[in-house]
Amino acid sequence: MPVFIMLGFISHRLTSALALVCASGFLFGCATPKDPAATTNSAASSAVSSVAAIKLNQLGFLPESAKWAVIPDVSATQFRIINVATDAEIYTGTLSAATYWDASDERVKRADFSNVKTPGEYVVRVDGLADSFSFRIADDVYRALNAASIKAFYFNRNSAALLPEHAGVYARPLGHPDTHVLVHPSAASSARPAGTVISSPKGWYDAGDYNKYIVNSGIATYSLLAAYEHFPEIFNQQQLNIPESGDAIPDVLNETLWNLEWMLSMQDPHDGGVYHKLTNKRFDGVVMPHEATSERFVVQKTTAAALDFAAVMAAASRVLAPYEKQLPGMSAKMLAAAESAWAWAVANPSVIYKQPDDIKTGEYGDRELVDEFFWAAAELYITSKKETYYTAMKPADISSTVPSWGDVRSLGWISLAHHRANLSAVADQQLIAARINALATDLQSVWAGSAYGVTLQQNDFKWGSNSVALGQAMVLVQAYRLNGKREYLDSAQAMLDYVLGRNAMDISFVTGFGHKSTLHPHHRPSEADGIAEPIPGFLAGGPQPGQQDQSDCGSVLYPSKHAATSYLDHWCSYASNEIAINWNAPLVYVSAAIQALTPKP
Repeated sequence: MPVFIMLGFISHRLTSALALVCASGFLFGCATPKDPAATTNSAASSAVSSVAAIKLNQLGFLPESAKWAVIPDVSATQFRIINVATDAEIYTGTLSAATYWDASDERVKRADFSNVKTPGEYVVRVDGLADSFSFRIADDVYRALNAASIKAFYFNRNSAALLPEHAGVYARPLGHPDTHVLVHPSAASSARPAGTVISSPKGWYDAGDYNKYIVNSGIATYSLLAAYEHFPEIFNQQQLNIPESGDAIPDVLNETLWNLEWMLSMQDPHDGGVYHKLTNKRFDGVVMPHEATSERFVVQKTTAAALDFAAVMAAASRVLAPYEKQLPGMSAKMLAAAESAWAWAVANPSVIYKQPDDIKTGEYGDRELVDEFFWAAAELYITSKKETYYTAMKPADISSTVPSWGDVRSLGWISLAHHRANLSAVADQQLIAARINALATDLQSVWAGSAYGVTLQQNDFKWGSNSVALGQAMVLVQAYRLNGKREYLDSAQAMLDYVLGRNAMDISFVTGFGHKSTLHPHHRPSEADGIAEPIPGFLAGGPQPGQQDQSDCGSVLYPSKHAATSYLDHWCSYASNEIAINWNAPLVYVSAAIQALTPKP
């Protein structure tokens, strides 16, 4: 049975549930037109109401997971857990002492109700406050979330018509076939001079815009591949109702293949170099994909693009190897492409992206390439088993950091840690574990001392802060897998809780999930389609105090300049409310990991 059919069991607002069912193609005629008044500024009032709210994961918890809520600094010293069906008090606990969180300028208490494990629907009750949003305890509580976070990639497919049987009310005509793409002068070579026409279809739109970028595709595609490689039991029977469903390949891999096949077309077959991006010269307006008809170009080959490509193709080669019957020759083709891209990067070690004067779209520029060389060499070593790649990694010189598109070194450490039992003798097992554990220990220490019980600190609220939160969770998951210390799993759970509502904005940042969730993401199809509910399953970028879009938002004001409350749920806010494939991918990974790793009753 398709996963989305289970939506009736999810405790979130009815309209969001309908949006998900519509999106899955099981219910039609349920969309409503966008109401222009819905985009008026209500941020300030939302911020005021969130201060006095009990904040928690608005979906709920697995029976054996850690469970917390954040409580305003009120005089009450106890909290109660109330069964929604019976209004019976089933648990009473003591609130923590109030502590201060500088990121939101709040004093808050915490309620720990981890001992409540019986499946059901509940609220947290504290004297003097309104009850919390209801939440569920169930062994399938994250199943639909994980499915929707993957299907969001389907909704962002380039070169595809989204048909009603798969997309429901979000069906749309084909946009950007990308079978007639021009080589930009910055990408010209003797074999492919400027103006050469190439075909480069498929792939995912990168974010709220309609362009495709190899660098950002790198971390996003890897994260989906890693989710499957690490937790296949979560995905093997999952049915997403995408066109490829039922073809004997797990749907998460089918969706990933849509982007991998595009990435392969971005490699110049004459020299192994990889184009940095496929793009219009300028961003499109607020139009649907089929209404955006600007000429498209591949722009400049870069070392970062070649290395990210090499890493992803090496990883994909081994993950797809068991599907040789369904994908004959694909695994070998990807490994050969990876090695060719690596060779180009070694021969061209410092080709940094430089935006041409006539191109005004996203750059994904990166001047520091040590991390890309490390990641690519790590994936090639694991897949090819050639020890020359391990030597090229220079592992003793490489630290560990929270993964981001601009710093991918820890993706290499994550893969090495996962495959540690099968590595050759040259691999330093203690170093691999130490790199993961050192970073996770630092993050866990922040979590233990945080008023909100999160690993985010004030300086983590940068562009795409929600992906920082989930990147931190990915690191914590690796530590738990290495050493089994429960505090690492609980810290990872806390960051999933954070994006699902236990945050200073009292909002689930995932469209369509939660009683109060992001409604107006900076995402062209969600804004231009005339449908009130946004496409479900997308993670908004999240709070960050830069507010680089305030001049574009005019009289629509941010509620606050504090790091954790500098968030605006409005289409205009590309700085806090855009979606992006590299933000959704760790949501897929973490929601799968929590399901797979949390002990069963």
